[in-house]
Amino acid sequence: MVVVAAIIHDNNNLIFATQRGNGDWKDWWEFPGGKIEAGETPEVALKREILEELDTKIAVERFIDTVEWDYPKFHLTMHCYWCEVVEGDLSLLEHEAARWLSFEQLYSVKWLPADEVVIDKLKAQLSAISE
Repeated sequence: MVVVAAIIHDNNNLIFATQRGNGDWKDWWEFPGGKIEAGETPEVALKREILEELDTKIAVERFIDTVEWDYPKFHLTMHCYWCEVVEGDLSLLEHEAARWLSFEQLYSVKWLPADEVVIDKLKAQLSAISE
């Protein structure tokens, strides 16, 4: 399964996290996004998915990383992008809950395993920048 994920940030360096409302991983936290449809670039798919899931338009600022993860029922390839809100209020149309988290608070929720890899990479990048 090939998906895209938006690491949405605000002007206060907070990161937007969403909680799954259904499926095998219900109640786990993730970065919003979804599957890439035929003919879409990852950036176009991400903008479409965020509009569908959160009724919000985003700007895709930069590519962060691709995470490969083997879940029990499928292999995931997740392309992750640093994004910001352009228009909208991040309305929860498919998720159970959402939170804005500081870098220090990122581990305060139970992340899906692949998303946790993204957090580790973000923290490593942040550490490298601040050194």
